[in-house]
Amino acid sequence: MTDRNAATPHPHAPVPNLYAEAEARTDEMVADIGDLVRVESPTADVAAVRRCAQKVAELGARLTGSDPEWLEAGGRPHLRWRFGAGDRVLLLGHFDTVWPVGALATHPFAVTGGRMTGPGCFDMKAGLVQIFHALALLDDLDGVSVLATSDEETGSRTSRALVEAEARRVSSALVLEASERGALKTARKGVSTYDLRIVGKAAHAGLEPHRGVNATVELAHQVQAVAALADPAAGTSVTPTVASSGTTRNTVPDEAVLLVDVRAVTSAEQDRVDAALRALCPALPGARLEVTGGPDRPPLQEESSAGLFALASRLNEELGLGPLRGVAVGGGSDGNLTAGAGTPTLDGLGAVGGGAHADHEHVIVAELPRRTALLAALVRDLTTSKGEPE
Repeated sequence: MTDRNAATPHPHAPVPNLYAEAEARTDEMVADIGDLVRVESPTADVAAVRRCAQKVAELGARLTGSDPEWLEAGGRPHLRWRFGAGDRVLLLGHFDTVWPVGALATHPFAVTGGRMTGPGCFDMKAGLVQIFHALALLDDLDGVSVLATSDEETGSRTSRALVEAEARRVSSALVLEASERGALKTARKGVSTYDLRIVGKAAHAGLEPHRGVNATVELAHQVQAVAALADPAAGTSVTPTVASSGTTRNTVPDEAVLLVDVRAVTSAEQDRVDAALRALCPALPGARLEVTGGPDRPPLQEESSAGLFALASRLNEELGLGPLRGVAVGGGSDGNLTAGAGTPTLDGLGAVGGGAHADHEHVIVAELPRRTALLAALVRDLTTSKGEPE
């Protein structure tokens, strides 16, 4: 007899053995990550990046049975897989790293005590491997799109249009950026970058300094003015970073340059700072300011990720993997771009570990199958329902 008061099971709940199947793939995933890490791929070295793209293409083809499209943009390779219409969910990652060719000599790939190390393992070659192993767990990939790019670490200059266009085709975006201590990225600040050029007038520092317009002195004024635009209460940071001026000890400098990094929770704050920076005025008579740059990545706000995070939390519990944590962070990713395109986005689904861009970069091996099973469950739910988070 049917109990009408019993909870109705979700029609697309993950199969009970999904985590077990992912766990059985752990050794293979470790080997595949090692293969990718050993193909070094610093963003600026296009030849190296192209070699890594070939390795990613081979990995994806082996695990999904489909070859990718090679998308050339700005002389760089990017890879895309579309299964069926590829219009339900986008899985997004990048295979470029910040590590120079030769880093393997001092940071070799290794697994010791359950920790994987090697340049780029955490950010984010493990995430790419997780994508394809998650897809290998599923019987039906219709509606899935995968985009792997080669210039995320330097701002996605050539891949941005590809990311945004692909995001607009789908109902949800899942970003495989790595996760510090396991927390998913439910919000990211927007990122703006600026170059402030100060033009002064050169003069001999000993004979007639009064005839010059000292760009270094003007720089000091502008550093203070720029820093004052921050609003910590609103979560907005405005940080003068790199500064340079002058040519010789005995010359009044006629030019200075200040680089500025801005992070903001809302687009309105990005716009406020943008307007304020462009309205800066010189403090010294005769000095001139030139401001270039602007908002680069829009914020990923919590309302964009809320539905997907709730779905991921439920699926993780159903898989027997416990509760998930979400965190808002200041760093940007391509998840900012998918959210800015209006697509619900959940970020930080990649490797669990730490030390991105640092000597202690590492991945916790035991977490690989957990995140892979969760990703597979998310993809299955989002492609077999209406393609939208609840």
